[in-house]
Amino acid sequence: MSQSNLKHLERIKENIDKSTELTEEEKSNSFKHIEEWYAEDKAWGTFLNELAQISPKVEAILAELGLI
Repeated sequence: MSQSNLKHLERIKENIDKSTELTEEEKSNSFKHIEEWYAEDKAWGTFLNELAQISPKVEAILAELGLI
């Protein structure tokens, strides 16, 4: 996994964790997807698409970070 992707993942995790709009279940599901991606090293676009499908709020966080 590239250093750039690792930095993006850390930013995503931090912003999801800080979110007051996401439920604990949405946060947990997001973190599970992130951990799966670490393990499987999926294509970046596929990973972001799957993560965005968890909730429109997660999609908004990714958009705010400029990732989608």
